[in-house]
Amino acid sequence: MRQITDTILMVRPVAFRMNEQTAVNNYFQKDLTADNVNERAQAEFDEFASKLKKVGVNVIVVDDKQEDDTPDSIFPNNWVSFHENGHIALYPMFAENRRKERRMEYFAKLEENGFKITQVVDYTSAEEHDLFLEGTGSLLLDRENQKAYCALSPRADEDLLIEFCEDFEFTPVIFNANQSVDGKRKAIYHTNVMMCLAENFAVICLDTIDDSKERKNVLKHLKDDGKEVIAITEAQMHEFAGNMLQVQGAFDKKYLVMSVKAHTSLNQDQINKIEKHCEILSSDLDVIETCGGGSARCMMAEVFLPKA
Repeated sequence: MRQITDTILMVRPVAFRMNEQTAVNNYFQKDLTADNVNERAQAEFDEFASKLKKVGVNVIVVDDKQEDDTPDSIFPNNWVSFHENGHIALYPMFAENRRKERRMEYFAKLEENGFKITQVVDYTSAEEHDLFLEGTGSLLLDRENQKAYCALSPRADEDLLIEFCEDFEFTPVIFNANQSVDGKRKAIYHTNVMMCLAENFAVICLDTIDDSKERKNVLKHLKDDGKEVIAITEAQMHEFAGNMLQVQGAFDKKYLVMSVKAHTSLNQDQINKIEKHCEILSSDLDVIETCGGGSARCMMAEVFLPKA
């Protein structure tokens, strides 16, 4: 099993803004009242996609639809994941207006690009019971070692996680991760804002795992699998330094992709540790991060499907 891919699905936004339905438990979001928020987000998106393509990443861009009014469509990794056996997983989403982001016509575009889909595993009926598991936002998949790291939250249900792990043959690594909000410890909405799993290393905000036994367990799994652990602070996490993704470009060259804000927050020691393994590729995503409460990793749905 491969841990990283050279193919990414990205959704270009048409109605981007702060999503009031997700802001209730995404404490990273802030409202920008400027009229041109969507245009600015599109400009950031286009620059980001261009940078990925320049280093040889196969970026498949699909366009959102205006009539659906889906402000978070730019973050497709929350509703779908693609797997090497040809299976696709569809996930139940916390915010009602995000459920319209699930569009089967995107899969036709992947097939046009030569990918083979053999089965769709659909967990979306869990929404009827107010149970959610938001894709690779909630699930940090160590595909090589068949482990799924998951910080439980209103958007990551333990029973659904177990069901996914049984279906896709992953071992669950379950913990709780919190951030300080107005002097209180509150659950972080997605695992992928406090943790990034690459081939040979992991960037993780250990300070968010308040329970020492859970923290030790997560560290044990990472170290047992030979991952170098690169710790970030909670302040750096708030600059999206946990929301990164390793991808493969041309000539098998590897990149850790992140926003400029995340890159700037890292200290030289952390940068040196990352650059031992791969180059850093960063792009300005300020408007997307501020309004959307998500960053570079959330914008990329990794395609691991087999070629037809």
